Amino acid sequence: MYVYDEIDQTLVDERVAQFRDQMRRRVAGELSEDEFRPLRLMNGLYLQLHAYMLRVAIPYGTLSSAQLRQLATIGRRWDRGFGHFTTRQNLQYNWPKLEDTPDILAALAEVQMHALQTSGNCIRNVTADQYAGVAAGEAADPRIYSELIRQWSTLHPEFSFLPRKFKIAVTGCADDRAAVKVHDIGLVARRNVAGELGFEVIVGGGLGRAPMIGHTVRAFLPERHLLSYLEAILRVYNRYGRRDNKFKARIKILVHERGAAAFTADVEAEWEAMRLDAVDLPPEEVARVAAFFAPPPYEGLPGGEDRALTAHRFEDRAFAQWLPTNVAAYKQQGYAIANISLKPEGGIPGDATSEQMEAVATLADRSSFGEIRVTHAQNLVLPHVAQRDLHAVWQTLRAHDVTASNLSLVSDIIACPGLDYCALANARSIPVAQRILRRFAGLERQHDIGELGIKISGCINACGHHHVGAIGILGVDRKGEEYYQITLGGHAGTDASIGEIVGPAVSSEQVVDAIDTIVATYVAQRRDGERFIDTYRRVGKEPFKESLYATH
Repeated sequence: MYVYDEIDQTLVDERVAQFRDQMRRRVAGELSEDEFRPLRLMNGLYLQLHAYMLRVAIPYGTLSSAQLRQLATIGRRWDRGFGHFTTRQNLQYNWPKLEDTPDILAALAEVQMHALQTSGNCIRNVTADQYAGVAAGEAADPRIYSELIRQWSTLHPEFSFLPRKFKIAVTGCADDRAAVKVHDIGLVARRNVAGELGFEVIVGGGLGRAPMIGHTVRAFLPERHLLSYLEAILRVYNRYGRRDNKFKARIKILVHERGAAAFTADVEAEWEAMRLDAVDLPPEEVARVAAFFAPPPYEGLPGGEDRALTAHRFEDRAFAQWLPTNVAAYKQQGYAIANISLKPEGGIPGDATSEQMEAVATLADRSSFGEIRVTHAQNLVLPHVAQRDLHAVWQTLRAHDVTASNLSLVSDIIACPGLDYCALANARSIPVAQRILRRFAGLERQHDIGELGIKISGCINACGHHHVGAIGILGVDRKGEEYYQITLGGHAGTDASIGEIVGPAVSSEQVVDAIDTIVATYVAQRRDGERFIDTYRRVGKEPFKESLYATH
């Protein structure tokens, strides 16, 4: 993992001291709420429906065990004993008191964490593939370049007040787990025919009011030009992005209105004009950062499945159900990637109690070289587990109610906090998710249904990524009543697509039955081996629309 140097630590410590004084002046009445608002947002502090919410940055979704323990301690001491992991690989506390937030930020700084740039019209937390560095077939470890972008973009004077918030995602695999095509900038590490490293640069993706898939503006950008090319993109956006209308201020609108070809020409012209003065990525700096992400000290384990693992698979049925859904292949023989679902039956997607976080931190020390990852699907990952340790890991997780064997299945739901917390929401997300989790609680049925992503947002801002859910659910307000619009066919992977609205919104009372009907229609229509997304793309929305509105 990356370790702060003196500059990093000084920056976050000074920001804590600065915010402590700003908070003091607000409480003393020396600052009005209007004056304080931009200051608190610069430090990730939002005012929601019932309380403040603090959003903590987890750069490219990577945590040490010490950091996760500190997050648990903060939740217990200053919140209500839990934290909420988000689709941006961040963590949110929903109940901090204003007077406590400087102490929370100071506690974060103790373990090299912060809340910088988790709000505001700036470059937000850079996200990456949760399997970075351990997945087979990577062109490069995306954490290296995410960290370089983080250092380059943090408090960058030219990009601290952009037309709108700006999100960057990086992956090193052809199999996209970072949703790069629905980010303002998506980067895919690739190697050309000569074996040289570079990036496909995708610009103009995004969700929200106008969901769009990004456009490739460079099929192959040599590694050394990464930061200068990103700067050219942001300069063009800063120059031409709408500042008169926040709903049209995202870079996706600029790309759409100018056209992808014209936008690309603008970027290329800007880049050519600045290249002579721009600083390329120094190889020694890439090497310095890469050293922090060197492989852990693996044991020389034999190939094939571990004998103890095989025995436990046959002896423990519940463990055997967990393995195929929650354990992924690792590039080093004898090891595995253990995914931890935060979607228990009737639970709140993405929530983890302080006790659960501490248990995962202990497991990371014991069995994963002290490292944890946060996923875009609001789950956790132990990325370096020896196969022989998987059963012991599973037993500990079971003792803390985090062994749901449902990764990528119908109950692995993504949901924003919705109207239970968020002042922007039109409808609740959490109760709907909980009811769906209960409806599809049986593992036998879930495995029969197979891979199916349900994503729920409480408003059009799409924090639950409903536009790219195989089944997307959007909360809408109808004269004070909560209704839910359903979209089908969304996907955030390499073959990304935006879901289509299937018909009129359904009421809160009808929505779970509607999802059940859609799933039943898929099961009746599918061919052998087809996922929901495959069946939908083959048959279209009409069979689903007919069955749904015949009964609702």
